[in-house]
Amino acid sequence: MSNPSHNIKLGLMLHGAGSHMNAWRHPQPPADASVNFRYFTELAQRAEQAGFDFLFVADGLHINEKSLPHFLNRFEPVALLSALAAVTERIGLAGTISTSYSDPFTVARQLATLDNISGGRAGWNVVTSPLAGSSRNFGKQHPDHALRYQIAEEYINVVQGLWDSWEDDAFIRDRDSGVFFDAAKLHKLNHQGTFFSVEGPLNIQRSPQGQPVIFQAGASDTGIALAGKSADAVFTNARTLDEAREYADKLQAEVASHGRDAVGIFPGITPIVGKTPEEAEARYQQLLSLLSVDDALAYLGRFFDHHDFSQYPLDGPFPELGDLGQNTFRSTTDSIKQRAKEHQLSLRQVAYETTLPRGEFFGTPGQVAETFIRWVEEGGATGFIITGPVLVEALDDITRYVLPILKARGYWQPSSAATLRERLNIPFKANRYTQQPQQQHLEAALFAK
Repeated sequence: MSNPSHNIKLGLMLHGAGSHMNAWRHPQPPADASVNFRYFTELAQRAEQAGFDFLFVADGLHINEKSLPHFLNRFEPVALLSALAAVTERIGLAGTISTSYSDPFTVARQLATLDNISGGRAGWNVVTSPLAGSSRNFGKQHPDHALRYQIAEEYINVVQGLWDSWEDDAFIRDRDSGVFFDAAKLHKLNHQGTFFSVEGPLNIQRSPQGQPVIFQAGASDTGIALAGKSADAVFTNARTLDEAREYADKLQAEVASHGRDAVGIFPGITPIVGKTPEEAEARYQQLLSLLSVDDALAYLGRFFDHHDFSQYPLDGPFPELGDLGQNTFRSTTDSIKQRAKEHQLSLRQVAYETTLPRGEFFGTPGQVAETFIRWVEEGGATGFIITGPVLVEALDDITRYVLPILKARGYWQPSSAATLRERLNIPFKANRYTQQPQQQHLEAALFAK
């Protein structure tokens, strides 16, 4: 039987043509998908009409000649999402911004603007930028892994403090009296910290959801610790249900240790669906044909700060890399090393499995729907972010074949909610200054007793 509380939430990653590194060669999406606004508009509107809860735009700040084609030429997330806000009505709009290579005041203003433009649909995916090459674009030294997360924690606190600069009813705009705002409801932040000094206030009002939703994607111990303190929801890259459950248990324990309620968990998945098992396999083989071994090695190398894997024997054992990867995508590189060692995989096998995983969301519509249900029922996910491999194809398959099954079994129902927080069952973010007088009154009453 279905659990009514397990109403699966869905996001769509706007990842150019798709998560497959050569999805641009597939006949369905346009070859220039990553900079084709009409294409993104059509995807966004189709996802909204299908009942998806949010769109997600990933980002990175460093490229080289071996980067994925989509990474070489793509839109900046906040600009893209702001444009999509004007051509959609209900779907959430979440984008990635680095805390290592941006300023809190600017980012607080950008996201608050997106939140107001969209009527309370904005989300921020907090990342710390794992690739050292990013530093050379900003004239900075790349912080080590632990320091990046210390910076991120203070950064989030500053941004959220700025978002509370104005109380919800601060702007009176009374034309007769000439009173535009209530000065008592304007608050400076006056933050003096280890990494940032920010006076405030922010020059934009709060939105219908209070503050944008905070997403976080770090899966290392330090990433989980940060998410436990500040994330409203998290993205994960778990390959299996066992990995997803292990991560979820760690995360929710960390969240509970801070006296917070459980947060939403959204694994990114690359479903490959066929009407029959044979059709699903044929689709996988078609996708595989779009990859050369050099492509796969370059894709693998990205996680290890663009390490050159072509120097090793292809059919030899996966090379011993020592600490390589510890200061980039730590959780991902640890997983790759562990999987290669446990299953005695060759470099060729690791490269292809990393670049184009067959994954658990593979098979007929019924099989894929059952996998959705199993992951949610067994605690590995709250919902899912559809990432490809070919985005148009994946969106069509999930919408036409999988969602009707989930709906019939009581695991999915499209939301009519207006804000992203409401869609994801995350409470309105109350202003800290609005709560303060109530707390003072309660303390006074207790003291009087």
